[in-house]
Amino acid sequence: MEIPILLRETVRSGRRTYRSAGPPLLLLVASSVVGIGILLPLVYLVLRAAGAGDELWRLLLRPRTAVILFNSVALSSAVTLSTIAIAVPLAWLVVRSDLPLRRFWTGLLIVPLAVPSYVGGFVLIGALGPRGMLQRLLEPLGVERLPEIYGFPGAWLALTLFTYPYVFLVVRAALQGMDHTLEEASRSLGHSGWSTFWQITLPQLRPAIAAGGLLVALYTLSDFGAVSLLQFDTFTRVIYAHYQGSFDRHLAAGLALVLVVMTLLILVLEHWSRGRAYYHRGAQSGLRSLRRVNLGRWRLPSLALCSCVALFALVLPGLTIGYWLFRSVTYTTSFSSLPLLAWNTLWVSAATGIAAVILAVPVAYLTVRFPGRPLRLFEYAIYLGYGLPGIVIALSLVFFGANVAPIIYQTFFLLIAAYLIRFLPQAYGNARTSLLQVNPSLEEASRSLGHSWHATLRAITLPLVRGGATAGGILVFVTTLKELPITLLLGPIGFKTLATEVWTNTAEGFFAEAAPVILVLLGVSLLPTLLFARKEP
Repeated sequence: MEIPILLRETVRSGRRTYRSAGPPLLLLVASSVVGIGILLPLVYLVLRAAGAGDELWRLLLRPRTAVILFNSVALSSAVTLSTIAIAVPLAWLVVRSDLPLRRFWTGLLIVPLAVPSYVGGFVLIGALGPRGMLQRLLEPLGVERLPEIYGFPGAWLALTLFTYPYVFLVVRAALQGMDHTLEEASRSLGHSGWSTFWQITLPQLRPAIAAGGLLVALYTLSDFGAVSLLQFDTFTRVIYAHYQGSFDRHLAAGLALVLVVMTLLILVLEHWSRGRAYYHRGAQSGLRSLRRVNLGRWRLPSLALCSCVALFALVLPGLTIGYWLFRSVTYTTSFSSLPLLAWNTLWVSAATGIAAVILAVPVAYLTVRFPGRPLRLFEYAIYLGYGLPGIVIALSLVFFGANVAPIIYQTFFLLIAAYLIRFLPQAYGNARTSLLQVNPSLEEASRSLGHSWHATLRAITLPLVRGGATAGGILVFVTTLKELPITLLLGPIGFKTLATEVWTNTAEGFFAEAAPVILVLLGVSLLPTLLFARKEP
């Protein structure tokens, strides 16, 4: 039986936009300031690349550059598709089904987001590498050598295991805000659960999947830690080599501009994938409680799926870190610096998360309620920063601080500004998805009663997007916890975080000293994770 046309049109029908006399001037000014600040690294890259001359073209047109381009595209595509395949079923299970211990699984499945990519690479090498823990366990059974973990397989596995929560969080927030009366209408017409999911639920999740997939794709393009440890050449690894191995920064800037072009192409693809449908709730959806789906005989396979993901993303890193933690206790490693490192990490990450929400919501409001090419430029500007390696953003702001604004050079203001350029899309994507689900008629009713736009925003819109905006702030907070190159280059003198301490120890091969710091880093991430899980309805 086909889904009735009227029901499908409720999900897929043509564009409906909310337009008043025009976008508020105050929001336009605020969004313009955000956009200009985020474009600073791009200006730096253009100025640097312009000084390379013909040498830049010879570098870009050589066969080796084509191989690196292919590697970057292949890794980004594979990781994005894998994270979507993992995260969407998990999000549906913890929100829409009667899965046992849903709050427990929700908190557990978010925790891998706090694992830095370089720690993930180290864990895979230590556990699954040719001389790792698994190899030693299998030696009595006659297994002398495991398959090679280095290269594409290792980089793909590490980035998939520790980036799928980006999609999981966004899709979970979308499922919580979705109009479930459409699904109930479909089931009342005799459609099966699968038919309802494919024809009703999945189309409504398209913006959330696109937003989460966009974050994963851009994160993979800009990652340095995992691809370096697992020896897979992408643009970030080559750019870092150029920055570290040569005083000539022009060629590295030219390669970074290729990343900018790739980011723009991904943004266009993501915008196309959204389609022209609208996704806000119906007027009656909030009046009825959610009826969860009985898993029945699928309960055990569902628990097995959650357990399998937790095994590879949490238990395996836990065992590897536990082994080195035991070694650190044996060697009486000093833990006196841990409280200060934890405090530095917490407050700077919290400040970045709060600032990201404050900046992201106005821009999301403009791009959702007043869609059009001019305002879409704000959205493109926000995502451009996420596609740039952290080291490129840091060096551009070093150049800006040293030559244009020395008063903010080596201050926390410049450090947090760099974090925001890098991670603002995480807050923006969640705020935008939540706004898409707010019925514009609620705001129109408020305006028709004589309330101003800012009174309507405060009384109607913000309370309805608070969940998605909070999720975005938590994403920014957790991601800032593990940020490395920006902190190393822009942190004030003497300022250290847990991430910089982990990198310093692992780079020197002091894994026993790094283990307790990694443990504290993961422990710090649990607090926002548990607070977030308590909001589960």
